Amino acid sequence: MMSKPLGILAGGNWIVDAVKVIDVWPQQDALANITSEARGTGGSPFNVLVDLATMGAAFPLEALGLVGNDGNGTFILDTCKGLGIQTQALQITQEAPTSYTDVMTVKATGRRTFFHARGANALLADGHFDFTRTTAKILHLGYLLLLDGMDLPCPDFGTVAARVLARAQAAGLKTSIDVVSEDSERFGRIVLPALKYTDYCIMNEFEAGRVTGHTIRTADGLDRSALRASMEVLLEAGVRERVLVHFPEGGCALSREHEWAQQGSVVLPEGYIKGAAGAGDAFTAGVLLGWHENQSIQEQLQLGVCAAAANLSEETCTGGLRSTADCLALGTRYGFRPL
Repeated sequence: MMSKPLGILAGGNWIVDAVKVIDVWPQQDALANITSEARGTGGSPFNVLVDLATMGAAFPLEALGLVGNDGNGTFILDTCKGLGIQTQALQITQEAPTSYTDVMTVKATGRRTFFHARGANALLADGHFDFTRTTAKILHLGYLLLLDGMDLPCPDFGTVAARVLARAQAAGLKTSIDVVSEDSERFGRIVLPALKYTDYCIMNEFEAGRVTGHTIRTADGLDRSALRASMEVLLEAGVRERVLVHFPEGGCALSREHEWAQQGSVVLPEGYIKGAAGAGDAFTAGVLLGWHENQSIQEQLQLGVCAAAANLSEETCTGGLRSTADCLALGTRYGFRPL
């Protein structure tokens, strides 16, 4: 008898972040002071898997992607191996350096801006995904719009990423996706084809609005009707189980059966937030952990916002994460924002 699928396989962008905290965001040609800096994880699969390992996920974690034959590539491989993340499908290429991002974080606000070198991630292609070599339950793929080879058009599926997701589902895996908050008009062309082969679609409100053409965040705050309308559009585009959207005020989910769930974010004390980089990936990790463990959607959202709250305590993308119990304790200690 075949064994039951177990674990999460995460593929896509593998990035090393150089996080620099600055005193102000400067005008063009002006100067800002770097007050501290650190090297950390970056990219959806790297962040999500490190978060899951730190939270104590009791199932296999598998890495898939490309890194260069350089110091940053060694950092990624060593970090994964040190956390028990399987790296057989995390390949070294001689054709490009490991991707990296300079993350400029304003100290007073935690707002960040990214300067990105695509590197080896641009070479990731359909052939790198071999689903005969995994026993995982879920494939998480991210970030669409930041994977040149995966974002290419494909005659039968729309994009290469959509074809990979279709192959994963055919192999018996559940699929989830995440996208990058790119300031462009490419969202519909690249993201929509993948939704037909996606079980869990996880985005922030900016990304959901760009894919669907709705303005969800206005000068007056979150437009809840636009948010719901965007999630309906994403479901109509083919998402099989749920659309989940996260934002500073919390997160929400809408199922194929029109089941709605929402969860306010943790009310954090003044001075708690050190940086916002990686908060979305922490939310995703919490949701994926709960989904894998067959928790209710409300439990998934609560773990997601609590993981994001833990993440905000440090400048790097994963440095603030802690055990699942400790993440959830933040919600108990500080309470949740009404949503």
